[in-house]
Amino acid sequence: MMKYRTRRRLSLLVLLVVMPAWIVTALALIAWWDRSYGRMPIGLEMLVYLVLGVVWILPFRRVFLGVGKADPDAPPNADER
Repeated sequence: MMKYRTRRRLSLLVLLVVMPAWIVTALALIAWWDRSYGRMPIGLEMLVYLVLGVVWILPFRRVFLGVGKADPDAPPNADER
């Protein structure tokens, strides 16, 4: 299990680097399909975008788990007792 701080940094990296790269890749894939085979029906194209929009996050589920919560490894603050 990764430390909380490592997960926060890695999640930021994923959001700032991996997600935009995935978006560019998905758009390039759709553009390639359009050039090679013609335009997909709009329903199918929306389904492809939906699937690609969900698939990118699956490998990173563990990284984002609990990132928005307080650091569980931090020592308790005297004011919060």
